[in-house]
Amino acid sequence: MVDKRPAAVFYCAESSDVVTAVNFARSQGFLVAVRGGGHNVAGSSVCDGGLVIDVSRMKRIEVDPIRRVARAEAGLNLGEFDAATQVHGLATTMGVNADTGIAGLTLGGGFGKLGRKHGLSCDNLVAVEIVTADGRLLTANAAENADLFWGIRGGGGNFGIVTTFEYKLHPVGPLLIAGSMLYRYAEAREAMRFYRAFSSGAPDELSLDAALVTAPSANASSAYRRATSAHSTKASKSFNL
Repeated sequence: MVDKRPAAVFYCAESSDVVTAVNFARSQGFLVAVRGGGHNVAGSSVCDGGLVIDVSRMKRIEVDPIRRVARAEAGLNLGEFDAATQVHGLATTMGVNADTGIAGLTLGGGFGKLGRKHGLSCDNLVAVEIVTADGRLLTANAAENADLFWGIRGGGGNFGIVTTFEYKLHPVGPLLIAGSMLYRYAEAREAMRFYRAFSSGAPDELSLDAALVTAPSANASSAYRRATSAHSTKASKSFNL
């Protein structure tokens, strides 16, 4: 979807590599783009003629199940993050696609299936390590560099390059109830009205989405119906949509 040609890509293994890359780019007058651990449909994770600082190989994560805190490097995607926290039956609000990077999601706010109960991804962020444009590696939280911490919690990626995120976690899973209800397009108006009425009174623990989807064919639609039904049955035999 995006065709840009950077002059170079700098792959980072740790925070000190990011510092080196930022200092080099500044000294040479390079335009900088930052790539986290996932996709970027807007194309801002790559640039023409500049330096791409790529942190996708920084994937360390430490989970403290007692304090319910996860310390995660910026190269992780949501699937990798969830896999580590679910070992302890813990999770926090992330997005809805496993291949999304935690960095871009969190810096943009981050809404996901746990948002009604636990707030946005940035609401669950308690601290970061961040490299600023002048090459300093800082810690930012509610007490230290508080203004910077306020800015990155949903304000976007231009405050610096976050190398490590620390999140608060919540007891979730590992068994969840999930499923889909499918309607013909002729029933869309009735289905949307039901969705609005039901979701407005639903408990915060229940996440609901509505979508209008064009199926490639009637056979594909039937196959999708069977697949979602099987998935729901497998998730919980007492709940089958």
